[in-house]
This record gives sequence, structure tokens and C-alpha cells, in this order.
Amino acid sequence: MAADSIVIGSGVAGLSAALHLREQGLRVLLLTKAQIDEGSTRWAQGGIAAALSSDDSPSDHRDDTLTAGVGLCNPEAVNVLVTEGPQAVRDLITLGANFDREPSGEISLTREGGHHRNRIAHAGGDATGAEISRALVAAVLNDPDIEIIENALVLDLLTASDGSAQGVTFHVMGSGQRNGIGAGLAPSVVLTTGGFGQVFGQTTNPYVSTGDGIALALRAGAKVADLEFVQFHPTVLWLGPLAKGQQPLVSEAVRGEGARLLDINHEPFMADLHELGDLAPRDVVAKAIMRTMRETNSEHVWLDGRMLGADTWVQRFPTILASCRQRGIDPVIDLIPVSPAQHYVSGGVLTDLMGRSSVPGLYAAGESACTGVHGANRLASNSLLEGLVFAKRIAQAIALDKPQVQPIAEVTGHGGYVVPHRLRREMQSVMDRNVGVLRTEESLTYASHWLEHIDPSGARECTEDWESANMHTLASVLTHHALMREETRGSHWREDYPESDPRFAVRLVSHRNADGEIVTEMVGLNS
Repeated sequence: MAADSIVIGSGVAGLSAALHLREQGLRVLLLTKAQIDEGSTRWAQGGIAAALSSDDSPSDHRDDTLTAGVGLCNPEAVNVLVTEGPQAVRDLITLGANFDREPSGEISLTREGGHHRNRIAHAGGDATGAEISRALVAAVLNDPDIEIIENALVLDLLTASDGSAQGVTFHVMGSGQRNGIGAGLAPSVVLTTGGFGQVFGQTTNPYVSTGDGIALALRAGAKVADLEFVQFHPTVLWLGPLAKGQQPLVSEAVRGEGARLLDINHEPFMADLHELGDLAPRDVVAKAIMRTMRETNSEHVWLDGRMLGADTWVQRFPTILASCRQRGIDPVIDLIPVSPAQHYVSGGVLTDLMGRSSVPGLYAAGESACTGVHGANRLASNSLLEGLVFAKRIAQAIALDKPQVQPIAEVTGHGGYVVPHRLRREMQSVMDRNVGVLRTEESLTYASHWLEHIDPSGARECTEDWESANMHTLASVLTHHALMREETRGSHWREDYPESDPRFAVRLVSHRNADGEIVTEMVGLNS
């Protein structure tokens, strides 16, 4: 099947990209790994950050973003985000997204960690992602020139003799006429496949987040960067030491409304650690929680939201309230047990300000991209905004670049590289214990050695083993980056190098060379 452009993924970036490409008059093939409404976007609780009020400004938003990024943000990319962000939100409203509003009719805004202004727009209290996804999905389904293939696991990039993208291969999972291997042909391919949270055993990411798009790009020779900057959400509902898979998070917006963090002895511990106290940036809070857990020999800390009252919980955080009550915890009267879990990857496919990767015709946006906006630590609620802003820019870039259809020369494929699904749980456990919030040379070396010496026997050409191969690739690059970065910066915390080092005010950029080897280099931020 042929199109003018292929979009892979159905989160906010993918759906937005498809709609903006249609505005450019291009025919779009949209591939999504699950159902079209099952992208990561729908899980976003807190909201979307933008300077929408009279007492806020793009420059204020920029300053907070740069501070959170701890010296590794691309200032030009941040300027793009904060200046084009407000209009992106307004475009969502025009499309039909319904944000919560004040009695005056103004959009209701709150705060989250790292923000000095109320600039988080939300919908349905704590169901912002679900509302944004609903509006975008409805618009996509209403366009007959967007062809949709669901349950499609993207495999590899098709390229011309000059290396430019010409389409992808994919595997449709399940029954039906399209079941099996297929190919989509187009001279432009947009990756919006999200992150790779399933590399870790405890994550807030859905089961589909196995890094398929980033791994595809890496196999195709594209550059990836900043994979060591894995953000661990500080307040994820603690379900016990054996909990695995997607974990329910408790939005930072709960702390934005006044909830406080307490240690296991019910003592507050954030006030003296940062000027914003409980609303410090995520890396600061996650590290403080881990230190507190270690010092008190506990498996979690407490989040005290009892002062919010029943009305606030019901109206503002109905999803979180229901999730807690389902597990026997009533936040109206009970303390909530929380601990950090993997949440977001600030790195991904390295792109320019228009979403172009280093492979001609291959573009990336959202969590699968490294635009330079997030630096070493994403500012809360900037992710949905980034997806919207850069998806529109990609559509503009494709219209400007006018990539041409060429004969296909090769599939930049797995080459038989498959990892048996039976190793997935052990791999996740190794990553949790050794490449999580707390990292050392010893722990990272152990993880690297384990990853290098896996037993591939019994691997098959099937969905689960392809996914496991993608996860193994990204776990290996992430661990290598974390070993190379001998400092603590943002969401990368080395216990053996507890301070930031000016030598590492650089990006770690990896690509696969002609021999199939992964090569990593330090690249200046302005390179």
C-alpha cells in the first residue's frame, strides 16, 4: 500500500502529525501498535503546560524548562516550544478538546513540579490525556484520506540507494485479511511510537511501550541521543515489592493542589531541600524520595492529600481517587504509599527543529524524539505540548522537503536479530536493580555484562521476540550512555559521581555504523 507519508503511532504527536499532513494535502497511512485510542497520551493525568494566563509568559515558561533541563536543553528548541505552545493548545480547543474552566469561563490552570506559574491546563480533572486523545482520534477517524491500520508492529525501514526512507515493513497482529507481514510505501516516515518504559519492570508506561520506533531508527543508521536521561516519576502508587508492569501514577498536580510528601514516620522532608519544596522538579523529588527510603529503610514514602478534602478529590482527581480506592486506599482519609517508577525518556531519535532525523525522509516527534527541549530532565507537562508543536513542524518540513519516491534498495532490518520473550522479565529486573534511579559503575557494569551475554536460543520471528529485541537494543545503549556519563545531572544520578561535571555538558549520541556496531560520541550542544 502506498501513501505520501506514513505516521507510526497514535499518541498526541502521531495523531497531530496525521492531521497536519492532511492540511498539506498529503495522503496519510497511520500505523498503530494497538487500537487507535490506546496510545500513551490517554494515560497523561496532569495536563499540558503553556503560557495561557495574563500573569504568565513564554519567557517564564522557557526559564522553568531550562532550569529543569540542567544545562542540556537546546535553547532554540525550548523557544519554539514555549512560543508556539499556546496556539497549539488553542488549536486543540478548536478541534473540540474540552478543558476544565473557571466559573468566569477562563481555562482552569494549576501548577506542577518545577513551574513557578499556574500554567497546567487540564481536562476532566485528571483525565487530560484521555480528552486530548478523544478529540484527536475523532478528527482522524473523520478524515477519509487517512488510512488506519491497527495492531501493527512496525519492524524496519525501507530505503532507497541513497539511504533515504521509502516506507516500512510491519507485522499485523491478530486475525483478519491483513494478518502477517506487510509493507507501507511512502517517501516520508514519521516516528511517534513513544518511549521504551517496558525496558523496566516498574513503569507507568503501557504494555506497547517497547521502543520499536527508536530501535528501528537506530538500525536504519539514524542518530539517537540522551537515552541515559530516564525520568522516574516520583509519586507512583506503591503496590508492593513484587509489582511488575504498568503502575498507576499519582499526578504531580496533587502536590500542586497542596498535598505533601512524608517519610515512613510521617515527617515532611522536602521543605529544606529545594525552594519549591514538594513542587521541586521531578529529578529532585525522585532523588529525595530514594534517599529518604534508604535512610529510613523503607520501601515507600507517604503522600498526604487529606487536606484537599473530598470535593477536590472527586472533582479534580477522579481517576486517581478511583485507582486508589480500587486498591483499598481512600486518599480522602488515608495516606497514599508512593515510590518512584520509570515514567519518561527525555532522549530518542535526534532531530532538528523541524523534526528531521539524520536519515533523509525519516522524522520523529514526541517521546520517541530528542528535540533538545527536555535536556537532562523533562519539566512536568511539557511532553504533550512538545508532541503538538513538533508534529505540526514535521508536516511543514515534509511539505517543504518534498521527499521523492525512489526504488527500494534494501530493508534496514533486524538481520535475524531476535531476543526470546522468556528473557524479558529477567531483563526488566536487571534494569530495575542496576539502571534505575540509583546508578553506580558497579551496577551499570553488571547490567552491561548481562545484556552482552544473553542466551538467544529459542528466539523466533514473532511479535514478542521482536519487541524483546528492541528492548534489548535500547537497554544496551541506555546502559552504555549511563556508564559513559560520569556525573549526576538531571534524571541521571550516579552515586559514585554525585556532582555535575562541566565536561559532560554535552550530548551522548549513538548510531550504528556500516559494520553494524553501535558507536557513541560526545557532541557539543551547538553541533
